[in-house]
Amino acid sequence: MNTTKLSALVLLASAALTVPAAAQDAPRWAFAIHGGAGVIERANLSPEQDAAYRASLSRALESGAAILRDGGSSLDAIEAAIQIMEDDPLFNAGRGAVFTADGRNELDAAVMNGRDLSAGAVAGLTTTRHPIAAARAVMEHSPHVMLIGQGADSFAASQGLEQVDPSYFFTERRWRGLENFLRERNLPIPARPLGAPSAGMASLEPAPPLNERKFGTVGAVALDQSGTLAAGTSTGGTTGKRWGRVGDVPVLGAGTYASNRDGCAVSATGDGEFYIRATVARDICTRIAAGASSEEAGQAEVDDALSLGGYGGVIVVDANGVPGFAMTTSGMYRGAITSSEPARVAIYSDED
Repeated sequence: MNTTKLSALVLLASAALTVPAAAQDAPRWAFAIHGGAGVIERANLSPEQDAAYRASLSRALESGAAILRDGGSSLDAIEAAIQIMEDDPLFNAGRGAVFTADGRNELDAAVMNGRDLSAGAVAGLTTTRHPIAAARAVMEHSPHVMLIGQGADSFAASQGLEQVDPSYFFTERRWRGLENFLRERNLPIPARPLGAPSAGMASLEPAPPLNERKFGTVGAVALDQSGTLAAGTSTGGTTGKRWGRVGDVPVLGAGTYASNRDGCAVSATGDGEFYIRATVARDICTRIAAGASSEEAGQAEVDDALSLGGYGGVIVVDANGVPGFAMTTSGMYRGAITSSEPARVAIYSDED
């Protein structure tokens, strides 16, 4: 063994000896989030844009960590973090979601409790401010698993969840992105949505460039101190989607899955059609149950989706509280924190 490796082992051993007994015995918790994967390269983000994303990821990460640190539930941590990202126009979820070809924002979300495999999902929301809260309400207060469209919004309203005018979700960057998308395909551009600010009043900063190629989704996975795993995901879908398209996010086992029995929680972001076909989230859990690590299982499944033609990424937490990230893209907005490891956020694929 060379001296560098020996020194590293000595340092690790010394650090372990200095951990207080109370800390060693405390219940373990873990939390990880993502804000979408895609062609995200350093050359495409200004220093200000890079910093804005890292700051937003850090806020969302800490909101969930604070709940877990205090003994709160994995579901509460997931909902808190995702709501922050749903309200942040940097991300394609909630306010800041992309537009359909008809000029609408149609929002999808799902949440799953690994302890009993209960789950809730919504698709095509247009007036519910926080789709992740609607998905949780479906899980906890309805006999169903998935609700769609106007019915899903009506159910959310009946549960006291905040309703907003559809113009609340509008951002100029996403509207211009739709215009560019439709022009490139010689498709008609719909009228600007009612209630949207005039083009001259909207700022594009600190948003990424208009030609950003990213799979817009936000998600979180958690292990709480009771040992319960959970996963949640929320998205605005894909720019220019048509005919009521729904991707992988609300499809349990594709974009979202959690199981204490298998020892995993997964949230995915990518080419939804391919992630549905590859049942990415559920298969990651199967691999972990068979002994694979979080990152091994995650990478194997995103590679499988890639073999079908779908790019993307996943975040994973296992029953031991070990977070894992995997992607087949040049970047994924992401972060993780555990009871024994400090918070870290990253954007590009070559970051640890």
